[in-house]
Amino acid sequence: MEPRFIGRKEIRRVLTFEACTPLMREAMLAVSSGGINQPPRQILPLVSGRGAFGIMPGVIGDDRFGAKLISAFSQPAGSHLPAHQGVVVLFDPVTGSPVCVLDAGEITRIRTAAASALATEVLARPDADRLAVLGTGEQAEAHIRAISAVRPLSRIVVWGRNREHAQRLATELGANDGFKIEVAADVRSAVAEADIVCTTTGSAEPILAGDWLTDGAHVNIVGSSRLGPTEVDDDLVVRARYFADSRANVLAQGTEFRRAVESGRIDDSHIAGEIGEVLAGKIEGRQSATQVTAYKSLGCVAQDLWAGWHVFRALL
Repeated sequence: MEPRFIGRKEIRRVLTFEACTPLMREAMLAVSSGGINQPPRQILPLVSGRGAFGIMPGVIGDDRFGAKLISAFSQPAGSHLPAHQGVVVLFDPVTGSPVCVLDAGEITRIRTAAASALATEVLARPDADRLAVLGTGEQAEAHIRAISAVRPLSRIVVWGRNREHAQRLATELGANDGFKIEVAADVRSAVAEADIVCTTTGSAEPILAGDWLTDGAHVNIVGSSRLGPTEVDDDLVVRARYFADSRANVLAQGTEFRRAVESGRIDDSHIAGEIGEVLAGKIEGRQSATQVTAYKSLGCVAQDLWAGWHVFRALL
């Protein structure tokens, strides 16, 4: 049997945020319980400096296995190509044959935001309903859709370094989905009253300061997926009760966390735990209404495999 290729349109049709968020719960529980063997991901920088090549294999406990091969690429101005492109390959656990090749960019777009939505469900205050999204790319759009699928939102604010891009995002989501979105002039005003903050920029230097957050805020730190880019400052890392998708990945490749450790203000024990440990009831998540919580999303192949198998089965 020839492996089937599943493209963006088919993936988007069956992998809704409502469907994907419960899948991320299963994936994160597996990560923290040993239900998946996923070695540290390899990220190979390109000689040109324009991006990196990521290799992420994994074997689920029931012998389903596969790998994600992806490029994280800086596209030229005016390009409509996504920043993340690649494939997720799934293998049959009985025959060992490759059965499916999926568009990894679309899988990544959806599962990343769904994982943040899951973290928001678990860590944000029960009454949190004001969202600020920093960034204007595909993850900014996906996070607005995903967070709104798990929380009724009374206010959505977007900020981008290019105000025109931010306004375009707000206008398009308003026209297509009925979202009422404000565009902030700067990061500080964007987050001033936010209960939930999502950083999706991949900025080289911090854009969000810890002392700008209101008490009780929850932050999903998403844009920096490798060593180098840094979205939030040391003060935010130190202030927050800090959770990882994968402790090993954050210790190795969580730039914001590594910078705070190197400053001497915290050590590795500052990671309160993995989100899967919170889901399993092994550790406490939010401890008070005024505590700031943070979820560091680096992404792990468990998320891609759970999403990929769901799509494959849905389209059989």
